[in-house]
Amino acid sequence: MGSMTARDRTLALTVVVLWGLNFLALRAGLDHFPPFFFAALRFLVIAVPVVLFVPRPDVPTRWLVGYGLGFGVGQFAFLFWAMDAGMPTGLASVVLQSSAPFTVVLGALLLREHLSAAQVAGLCVAVAGMALIGWDRAHHAALVPVLLTLLAGLSWAFGNLANRQAASSQPMRLMLWMCVVPPLPMLAVSVAVEGPRAIGRSVTTAFDAWPALAGLAYTAVIATIVGSGLWTALMSRYPASSVAPFSLLVPVVGIAAAWAVLGERPSLLALAGAVVVIVGATAATPRTRRHIAPAPVGAGPALGDVVQVGVGSGAVPDSPRGNQ
Repeated sequence: MGSMTARDRTLALTVVVLWGLNFLALRAGLDHFPPFFFAALRFLVIAVPVVLFVPRPDVPTRWLVGYGLGFGVGQFAFLFWAMDAGMPTGLASVVLQSSAPFTVVLGALLLREHLSAAQVAGLCVAVAGMALIGWDRAHHAALVPVLLTLLAGLSWAFGNLANRQAASSQPMRLMLWMCVVPPLPMLAVSVAVEGPRAIGRSVTTAFDAWPALAGLAYTAVIATIVGSGLWTALMSRYPASSVAPFSLLVPVVGIAAAWAVLGERPSLLALAGAVVVIVGATAATPRTRRHIAPAPVGAGPALGDVVQVGVGSGAVPDSPRGNQ
C-alpha cells in the first residue's frame, strides 16, 4: 500500500467509510420495507437506468445470470432476512466476510483450484471466529440470524465464482448489469412470502418514512455507484494486493457506526470472534495476479475474491486470482 498516492489512499478509505455506513442505510430501509421487497427495490433503482443507458457487457448470459442470482438474489435475500430477524447491524458486516473463505473453498471444490497450507490455516481460523460469534449469539440471542447471514456469505461466494468465470474486461459494466437480474425474482419471492398487502402498505406510507427512502437512495447511489466506481478505479490502477486489504476495515466501520448510531454494543466474545474472522479471511485470501475488479453493491466487500465490491452488501469481487 506504500506505492499508493496519498490521494488514492484517501479515496480507498472513503470507500471503506461509504461501505461501512451502508449497513446503517440497510437498517433504515429494513425498518420500513419488508426485507425481500427492499432487496428488489435496491436493485430496481439501479437496473432501470442501466438497461436504458449502459451497454451490456460481452459475457456469456449464464455467468451474468449466475452472478446476479448469487450476489444479488441469494446474498441480499438472506442478509436482509437475517437483519429483519434480529441480526445486529454491526455483526452482520463481520459475518458477511464469510464470503471470502467460502469463495476459496468453492473454488477448490468446483474449479479445482489449489489451496496452500496458509489458506487452509486461514480457513480454519475464520471458521473458529464464526463459531465464537455463533456461540455468543446462541447464549444471548437467536442463532438463526447468524446462520442466515452465513448463507448470505455462501451465496455471495457462488456469485464470485460466476463473476470469475465471466472473465469480463469491463468489470464495472458487468457489476451494473448484474443488478438487472435480481428485481424480478426478488419481487416474486416478496409477493409470495410477504404478500401484496404488506408491500402496498410499505409503498403508500414510504413518504412518511424518509429514513427508509434515504437508506434506499444511499445503498443504490452512494454505496453502489459511487463506492463501487471509486473502488474499480483504484483496482485498475494498482495491484489488487495493494487495494483489497482496505476492505477489511469495512466491518470496523460497520460495528463502530452501529455502536454510535444504533446503540448496538457487541459483547467482548463477539468482538473477539470478529477479529478472528477478519484475520482468518485475510490469510485465506490468495494473492492476485491481475488487477481488474468490480465493486458491488450494497453491503461491504469481503476479501474473498480480491475485488469484492460493494454488499449490503457495496462490493463485488472478481476472483482470488484477479478478482474481488
